[in-house]
Amino acid sequence: MNELEQRLAAVIDPASGLRLSETGARVRVASDGGQAAVALTLGYPLAADGIAALRGAVVQALGAMPLASFEVGQRILPHAPQPNVAPSPRVRNILAIGSGKGGVGKSTTAVNLALALAADGARVGVLDADVYGPSVPMMLGLSGRPDSPDGKAIEPMRAHGIEAMSIGLMVEQDTPMIWRGPMATSALTQLLEQTLWGGEAGLDYLIVDLPPGTGDIQLTLAQKIPVAGAIIVTTPQDVATLDARKALKMFEKVNVPVLGLVENMAVHVCSQCGHAEHIFGSGGGERIAAQYGVPLLGSLPLELAIREQGDAGVPVVAFAPDSAAARAYRDTARAIAARLAMRPRAAMPIASSMV
Repeated sequence: MNELEQRLAAVIDPASGLRLSETGARVRVASDGGQAAVALTLGYPLAADGIAALRGAVVQALGAMPLASFEVGQRILPHAPQPNVAPSPRVRNILAIGSGKGGVGKSTTAVNLALALAADGARVGVLDADVYGPSVPMMLGLSGRPDSPDGKAIEPMRAHGIEAMSIGLMVEQDTPMIWRGPMATSALTQLLEQTLWGGEAGLDYLIVDLPPGTGDIQLTLAQKIPVAGAIIVTTPQDVATLDARKALKMFEKVNVPVLGLVENMAVHVCSQCGHAEHIFGSGGGERIAAQYGVPLLGSLPLELAIREQGDAGVPVVAFAPDSAAARAYRDTARAIAARLAMRPRAAMPIASSMV
């Protein structure tokens, strides 16, 4: 690596807050006639606005040397899951979204993060792992039953540019799942393994929306499903952060890497007067992150539109992509993807994603 490439490898990507070298980005620089031609290959997706901000950081790092050309591509690789679990043949990276308790907006967060990753150019799916209270079909506006080409494999359903699968798509909407733990965990593994995620190309990311708590489904996830990283969702409220600590420790005990925390409902801005208020307190996520040495990946707002659009089946990231709420989800998704890119790589059972 020449001097210019070393200088640019130290550039901090504004989208992730991390140095390019930290995320394993490939940096190539050619200079001709006193100008620099720069080509970057990132390990995470990045849309046009993020690329423009990164270009500005590169220009600043070059100093007086003019930038002749600037190219950015992505190569999303599979990252190592917990020990003794084989990588998925169809999904490069499985990301588990968990919480210690219900009511923190975990499913809303999972769906909007999936849409944000897809908006940046990744191939993304969502697996609704809450077999007792599936909510992903409603949030994505999905109905009907998925197709099965051979009576065994299942075609995922699609909405807003992402794939989805849920037990809620296999039964009537008002049918309760009166199952003991082993039946529920068996259903989860079947949904994961029998779904034809991503077709021939596979998925870059599969977001698994876990039920709240630390029970059978979470243990099955840790023992049988290759999880590249877990994200804990909490609110700033003390009772929520107490349970978030339990979820974080649970993932640590079963050797699932925790990428960080997401603080949901961090601040409410009145739609009428613009007054900002911390309804559930403030600083809870930061305190847990500092205590356990994990990053706070993002703080998400409490807004009426987020709830309304989720109920309507068109989440806010899809409905209003330029809104402040959508930007908060997008920033958080980019931080998650970049943190994952820092993790050790796994074997590659499927082709890497190249753009």
